[in-house]
Amino acid sequence: MSTGPGADSAPAPAAHDSTPPAPKQSMFSSLKIRNYRLFFTGQVISNTGTWMQRIAQDWLVLTLTGSSAAVGVTTALQFLPMLLFGLYGGVLVDRLPKRPLLLFTQSAMGLTGLALAALTLTGHVQVWHVYVTAFVLGLVTVVDNPARQTFVSEMVGPRQLANAVSLNSANFQSARLVGPAVAAVLISAVGSGYAFLINGLSFAAPIAGLLMMRMGDLHRAPRTPRGKGQLREGLRYVAGRPDLIWPIVLVGFIGTFGFNFPIWLSAFADKVFDGGPGMYGTLNTLIAAGSLAGALLAARRGAGRLRLLVAAAAAFGVLEIVAAFAPSVWIFAVLMVLTGMFGLTVNVTANSYVQMATEPQMRGRVMALFMMVFTGGTPLGAPLLGWITDEYGARTGFAVGGAISLLAALAVGLILARVGGLKVKVDLRRGRKHIRFVPDEKRLAPAA
Repeated sequence: MSTGPGADSAPAPAAHDSTPPAPKQSMFSSLKIRNYRLFFTGQVISNTGTWMQRIAQDWLVLTLTGSSAAVGVTTALQFLPMLLFGLYGGVLVDRLPKRPLLLFTQSAMGLTGLALAALTLTGHVQVWHVYVTAFVLGLVTVVDNPARQTFVSEMVGPRQLANAVSLNSANFQSARLVGPAVAAVLISAVGSGYAFLINGLSFAAPIAGLLMMRMGDLHRAPRTPRGKGQLREGLRYVAGRPDLIWPIVLVGFIGTFGFNFPIWLSAFADKVFDGGPGMYGTLNTLIAAGSLAGALLAARRGAGRLRLLVAAAAAFGVLEIVAAFAPSVWIFAVLMVLTGMFGLTVNVTANSYVQMATEPQMRGRVMALFMMVFTGGTPLGAPLLGWITDEYGARTGFAVGGAISLLAALAVGLILARVGGLKVKVDLRRGRKHIRFVPDEKRLAPAA
């Protein structure tokens, strides 16, 4: 792609955002492409089922154990394979055709939902069954995540990539609006098993969409032939690109410490505000509403920028800290909408920026690293923050996660500014921008 430097060219740091922004697109422009419409429609259905399963799974574990730490362990097991094997998944994705790979992974994910449904509906489910199912699902996700991320570019091409990435997130968050609400009703009425069953069956939709695609319309990326050292090659590529590595580091901190909502929301619903599964589902729905708004704004905005990424990450951390000490459920609910909006802005901005700045033949490995760092840190962060939540309360656990996210945003922002030859200028005069980045003339001046 022309948006990033070639593998054999000198990397040009983009921390100061010198590249002119892409022209604004219509909010749904990539849906004009038939293959992407099929993909998008299938994902709407399966994502709704996925959110139903997530809510039902978390509540089932909390019911079986009474422990927020156990919910954290379940989340950790689901993301542990990404931490252990994520980079190898990226190597496979660069080597193999994406569509057949997705047919396999989507089928396997549907089967995990059906297996958990059978155990729950027959009354034989135990917490270790949920742990095993979560781990197997995580193994499939190692390949499915980078395959889905990179297949988007094959469906829409480079001009529509940023828009399609944003719409994918809007798709996921739209399902998040519906899935938790439906799951809460099902759990209260008939138990968790039917939520798992619906999730398993929902994967028929994306499988049908993949089968109906026109192969001749795909923008096929060059496949990487099998060879030695491809994993190291991918790591060297990212290590030589500070405009890639620092955004990935930032989303790693946000994903590890800031996105542990299953732990915090279940604890707030159960212990702080004395609610039940209905309140838990509602809080997830409110986060999803904010996330959907953030995704749609990103779809209209176009290409991601590093300044927006850092600012959104800092705002996300501040909102979590404030929400942790909200005195009432109504204030907490409003803050969840804003938290969802800024959290999604971080994710979409980083995702679209990294994809567009990466050469096509390296994209599978780079996006695997991105997903490994973003979701693979959960096995470290979830049990730790689950323990803090159990020992010191939901408010303390939430505040700790927000504080770490805020500090990471500030640190990475300063590093990217330094890489881009910028410095922070503070101006407290009335009517002026109080904090802004300006060129550092001393660093940019040629050596004497």
